Amino acid sequence: MSRITAYTGAAIFDGHTTHHDAALLILSGRVAGIIPLADMGAEYEKIELAGGLIAPGLVDLQVNGGGGVMLNNDTSVEAIRTICAAHARCGTTALLPTLITDTPDMTRRAITAVRQALAAKIPGIIGLHLEGPHLALSRKGAHCADLIRPMDENDCRDLEQLAGELPSLMLTVAPESVTFDQIRRLRKAGAVVSIGHSDCTYSDALGAADSGATSVTHLFNAMSQLTNREPGLVGAALDIGTLSAGIIADGIHVDAATISIALKAKQGPEHLFLISDAMATAGTDLTEFFLNGRRILRQDNKLTLEDGTLAGANLDLFTAVDFIVQVVGLAPEEALRMASLYPASILGRSSELGCLESGAKADFIWMQESTKIKAIWQQGRPVT
Repeated sequence: MSRITAYTGAAIFDGHTTHHDAALLILSGRVAGIIPLADMGAEYEKIELAGGLIAPGLVDLQVNGGGGVMLNNDTSVEAIRTICAAHARCGTTALLPTLITDTPDMTRRAITAVRQALAAKIPGIIGLHLEGPHLALSRKGAHCADLIRPMDENDCRDLEQLAGELPSLMLTVAPESVTFDQIRRLRKAGAVVSIGHSDCTYSDALGAADSGATSVTHLFNAMSQLTNREPGLVGAALDIGTLSAGIIADGIHVDAATISIALKAKQGPEHLFLISDAMATAGTDLTEFFLNGRRILRQDNKLTLEDGTLAGANLDLFTAVDFIVQVVGLAPEEALRMASLYPASILGRSSELGCLESGAKADFIWMQESTKIKAIWQQGRPVT
């Protein structure tokens, strides 16, 4: 019979509150509880940490690549393993591999690879994010214009079926390319519908939210902005309480002051949360790669197409946490929630991921000096 491992010597942030003079209990890859040190018995295998903070592993809902690999370029189980491993070394212990707008054939291949990776129980993969192809051409960003198209009945049926098969399916769509009825159907089937790459009005965004959309993809980027006479998708994301919104906190996609304003303006109960929007360069020294046959350049931590269009991010989620704390000035606990508990909640999996409650996956990080990772565990095992 396995013994319970007790991690002591550090404060423990469970995703909600911080416990002091306590032990984190782990058994068979799951959290067995958090108990006061005074209640510890000799039956536990004790691991003493030297101060700092234990926190939940991070949850990233938008990961296009990492470790030199792009899902769009390599739809294999090994590619997904490489992407997950690259981000695990940076503290992201659960993620949605994300396919950017591509051909129907490539989309089918990516779905097959994700199914196989889930069946193989590759650490870190928790589902799939399809960003496109049902977007607005006017806000295509780095997506290939020739591949963007409206959602038809066959698309909707296929996605309904897929939502019932995967543990989590996130879909970025634009109201210009999907109907409210399609959104209702996809939400009913279990998909998380996120509005993005859209020039929609506030009214259209409200209609999408009323139909079941619960998120907005990379707030401020590739969307209609907040103006004096039309609040746009940015205004809707901040004002509509049922919408969460992902944000790329790298100081390139969104200015630190804009992030601060958005955090103050966001109406609840839903929240802003952090995403990396990471590309193949994450965790590597790559200076360029290709997406849909187009060259992506990395310079001064910025990724662009050759015409200067932003093309994803050279970012990992913990670096985004560090930026939110050190530059924006948010409290570390709330920054950690934005990268763990809140994204897990969007998927409806906040009792399993992004927290250290009893029964949750034993995915956690040990931090020193506020926002410096000292060690990482995934399903109770150290990540090297």
